[in-house]
Amino acid sequence: MSLLTVEGLNKSYKSLQVLKDVSLEVGESERLVIIGPNGAGKTTLFNCLTGVVPIDSGMVTLGGYEIGKLPVHKRVSLGMSRTFQKNNLMDSLTLEENVRLAVAAGKSYRYQVLKPLTSYREVREETEDLLERWNLSDKRSLIVGQMSYGEQRLLEVVLAMASRPRILLLDEPTSGMSPAETAQMAKMIQNLPRSMSLLVIEHDMDVVFSIADRIVVLHHGEVLLSGTPDEVRNDERVRGIYFGGGAKQYAEA
Repeated sequence: MSLLTVEGLNKSYKSLQVLKDVSLEVGESERLVIIGPNGAGKTTLFNCLTGVVPIDSGMVTLGGYEIGKLPVHKRVSLGMSRTFQKNNLMDSLTLEENVRLAVAAGKSYRYQVLKPLTSYREVREETEDLLERWNLSDKRSLIVGQMSYGEQRLLEVVLAMASRPRILLLDEPTSGMSPAETAQMAKMIQNLPRSMSLLVIEHDMDVVFSIADRIVVLHHGEVLLSGTPDEVRNDERVRGIYFGGGAKQYAEA
């Protein structure tokens, strides 16, 4: 059963058409990874799905609800969350304070300014649960701006989880990471609960094949191929365009 459905999505910036009749589906509990070269329209697609930019035409449904014209916060309330290519954290606050704010963002009392967030038992418990689940309790007092880049990227995924989304969109989660940090992020993604669907943009092919149930290949703003990792790995067009000299190793993996 499909959780997220995209039908005939188009997006242009003046005379430049970035997305051309893009259609895809993400099933319940599925992990779908989008690959493609720079300029393929991957991040623009995420921005359209999450409401950061308006779509020109097409339909986006989440859990049966048409969300293509809804503002960002409405999509979040329906169960969509995302990360960005660049960190979107509050660097001057501690790790715990960042998590607490992310948890409180989904509460009806988030605008209460006369009562501290720590006074809400629900916020305290959910914050503690996230810190313990992702082994961050011993780092709770660290100032985020003083953490390593890899640690900040991992934290951003945790913050995106705070709203308990039905589908989580990860935009280049391993971008700029060292090999060790990349391996850590891949393991974290693998350990995310299967009760939640994932839509991931990723450039590292080792990571792609380690986390994907299915892969969509974007090329010049269009869906070139949608298939299983094996189907994508063995497709001559994909191997020629994206893997180049490394095609053989992926085909034989």
